[in-house]
Amino acid sequence: MSSLIIISLITISMIIYGVFEYKQHHKYLNTIPIRIHVNGTRGKSSVTRLIGAGLRAGGYNTITKVTGTFPRMILNNGTEVIVHRKEKANILEQLKIVKFCSLNKSDVLLIECMALQPNFQKITEHQMIKATHGVITNIRMDHLDVMGPRLENVAEALSGTIPRNAKLFTAEDRMLDFLLEKAGKLKTEVTATDGNEISETDMEGFTYFEHPENVALALSICRNLGVDRALALKSMKNTIPDEGALRKYTIIIEGKNVNLYNALAANDPESSVILWNNIRKMEGDDKQYVIILNSRRDRKERSEQLINAVSNLSFDEIFLIGENVELVKNMGIKAGIPRNKMLLIGQKDSKMQLSDMIPKLEEESVLIAFGNMGAGGAEFVKQFELQNRNI
Repeated sequence: MSSLIIISLITISMIIYGVFEYKQHHKYLNTIPIRIHVNGTRGKSSVTRLIGAGLRAGGYNTITKVTGTFPRMILNNGTEVIVHRKEKANILEQLKIVKFCSLNKSDVLLIECMALQPNFQKITEHQMIKATHGVITNIRMDHLDVMGPRLENVAEALSGTIPRNAKLFTAEDRMLDFLLEKAGKLKTEVTATDGNEISETDMEGFTYFEHPENVALALSICRNLGVDRALALKSMKNTIPDEGALRKYTIIIEGKNVNLYNALAANDPESSVILWNNIRKMEGDDKQYVIILNSRRDRKERSEQLINAVSNLSFDEIFLIGENVELVKNMGIKAGIPRNKMLLIGQKDSKMQLSDMIPKLEEESVLIAFGNMGAGGAEFVKQFELQNRNI
């Protein structure tokens, strides 16, 4: 048998196998009556977890999959299962979640979009998930190397997950008209939500700093599916937050009261500045304010965006941790940050990192960590978590 014939047979076999797998996948999809696909710049994991908690409280058998800081699958009883990856993240991972959800006869597949490339976002929705309920949390200037360079380009990319002949829920306001137009072409109904719908009383009881916009968005979807608002909200307050959720840790070390806000998951400039301003309002002006910027070697562009953004803020010190700190310092100097306001700490044991910071801290210090949970960011935060369980 010639090599050409062998190659032809292998090709034909692969095509037949691909067609079979595609049909089988859609059989799995058709057994899941409610499919919710969550996309957006910030808050995807938080909103996904909130929706899942609300729907479980409403009696829906729900399988939830979050990408978040660390990928997790949340079973209907609330148990979290680690999603193990032998290689780098791949959107084909979503196919296994669909299959698992179908075989477990779940009412709801609730899944966070893990694609960044615009064409992969479209494929994930229109070939893999085919959502009955789409979610776009917000549209901000992030991942510009993939989706940019302008906000309109990011909006175009994220709109790739708007489902066809379905429902779309969003907390986005600036690009709402754009989403309405896109959804209209797909004959999809849009529900826009507003964080102002959520009162201070509604927010009481959360064990971490949640955004009212996220809660409003999650409640809107639960309401659409017939879940009582009070029941859903109560369950949301008891849900396990993502590892990257904004939390405050307070420790006393060498007589100094040190407050750390873990904002490492808010790693785009706009979200970071918003969080900075909100924390300043809560804490007041009579304290030392320190920015901790954790950088990754493979996120040079993001490091530059962040250092440029924080250069316009009113702070006392910047501590540079993680990788490429010399490079980030040079970026900071170029952005106009005085050399004596930047302390290079780098990537080392988290205890040593904290030890290097202490001499620079005052009696009342507020540390706000931006950048990334990777490159030692999560380990650094863990030092504070171990010394203070009051979140």
